[in-house]
Amino acid sequence: MSPLRALSAASRETFWRSLQTLNVTRIVIALVLLVYLTVDARRGHTVNLLSGTAYAETCIAYVLAALVFAAVTQRWRRRFLWQLSCQILVDIAAISLLYLAAGGARSGLGLLYLFPLAGAAILAPLLLALFSASLATLFLLAESIYQIFISDQEPPLFQAGIMGAAFFAVVLLVSRLAARLIGQEELAAKRGADLEIQQAVYRIVVDDVGDGILVAGHDGFVFAGNPAARRMLGLETDSEFRLADIPALEPVAQSFAAWLAGGAQAEAYVTVKRWQGQKGPVRGRLDQPVHLKLRFARVDTPDGAAERSLVFMQDVSAIENQAQQLKLASMGRLTASIAHEVRNPLSAIGHATSLLAEDLTGPAETRLLRIVGDNVARVNRMVEDILKLSRKVQPGGEPVCLSVFLAELQAEFTETHGVPDNMVWIGDAGLRTVRFDGLHLREVLVNLLGNAVRYASGKPASIRVFPVLDATGRVELHVQDDGPGITPEVRAHLFEPFYTTSSKGTGLGLYLARELCLNNGAMLDYEYRVDRPGVEATGRFVITFYI
Repeated sequence: MSPLRALSAASRETFWRSLQTLNVTRIVIALVLLVYLTVDARRGHTVNLLSGTAYAETCIAYVLAALVFAAVTQRWRRRFLWQLSCQILVDIAAISLLYLAAGGARSGLGLLYLFPLAGAAILAPLLLALFSASLATLFLLAESIYQIFISDQEPPLFQAGIMGAAFFAVVLLVSRLAARLIGQEELAAKRGADLEIQQAVYRIVVDDVGDGILVAGHDGFVFAGNPAARRMLGLETDSEFRLADIPALEPVAQSFAAWLAGGAQAEAYVTVKRWQGQKGPVRGRLDQPVHLKLRFARVDTPDGAAERSLVFMQDVSAIENQAQQLKLASMGRLTASIAHEVRNPLSAIGHATSLLAEDLTGPAETRLLRIVGDNVARVNRMVEDILKLSRKVQPGGEPVCLSVFLAELQAEFTETHGVPDNMVWIGDAGLRTVRFDGLHLREVLVNLLGNAVRYASGKPASIRVFPVLDATGRVELHVQDDGPGITPEVRAHLFEPFYTTSSKGTGLGLYLARELCLNNGAMLDYEYRVDRPGVEATGRFVITFYI
């Protein structure tokens, strides 16, 4: 069996290239020897033992043989060891003839034996390389012994022996080094093959995984992203881009920058709004807003030369919708009979409580009746919220002037809830108008302001309501207070029905507010925004008007 069969395909290809390099070197050496004869003849020198014609014919034959070997190696890549053996034998024979033609040891051509012997040591098994060295050494010794009988001068027998020993030393040294290099190449080829398999597996996993993955630099430049990430962000091309260059991706860019600065957690929730257009080579379109859970992680790079980070994205819109559907499915059966089965007993309890309040005036009785009345009102409010879920109201579609609407809302809210006039600050809306049913918008904002009153400090302007234009030119209405922000854990369930962190809440207020926004072509979400560079992102409710 050929020794090459035990090697990898890459190593076998290296052996064949090395053999071809050996052929090219052989052609160059033969041509140089032929030129040497021409120059030597012009100087009037003569060659010993054989005629100059024989020397020239040997060089020409050597060139032709080298060309034949090169053509065979190029066309017929089989029987490597057989081809190499034939070439080494021809090399030794040709060099021996030239050695005799040039005058033997005095010509210095004995060093040419190092060329085929080094090639044999690199490409052939050690036994074949040592056999080639033995042939060259025996020839040199035989030529020196022959000179003893035909020449009166003392032949350089010692020089021939030293040269033969050098041949064996070179073969052993080069063969050892070549074996080590071949082993290293085999190991590198194996590791390369394993790495390619691993990369192929990772590529399949990354391409098929449902979560989006972005590879970004410290400046927010995105180098790569899997298909899921492009689908979530609405990207239609896989070109490299910067997050901050696409206005719709500003929430992602801000969350990533805040995490890099060390002022934010490794998880964040953002909403990528509808967008369409092209920014440089990046083209994209997102028809529906996407609520994403972001998770950041740093990539360990050598010496930090190329800082990279991973942005994992999970579309939690589907998860939220699924949770809502599961809860609403069981609630749908309850809604059909809730008006008679619950509201009627509540009305009776409330009426009886009112009658008892007229007769019982003691402090203990009054306190108990107030507890009953409060709980009746709470249950009745829950019933009203549940009944609203079964009615898909249709928006009026009338334009609403925000400046007038917000001023009226502020006056009404401060009066009905008994809060100071300067506690709620209304930003300048200018002449901006939005298409939203006025009653629905009032109900949404009253719900949001009621939640803000619970957590705000009560100081002047501790609750802020102000309209702004987002990066895509759409009108946004922000509702923000100076109380503690909502944690990411609570944020994940914030708009689910019946989820509440308050003992007095029903868990339906924010869900109804979002549903009303959706019915009016708007989007309600809780977002973390950076007001100005260097300041930690703060949470706020944001209503985005799409029409």
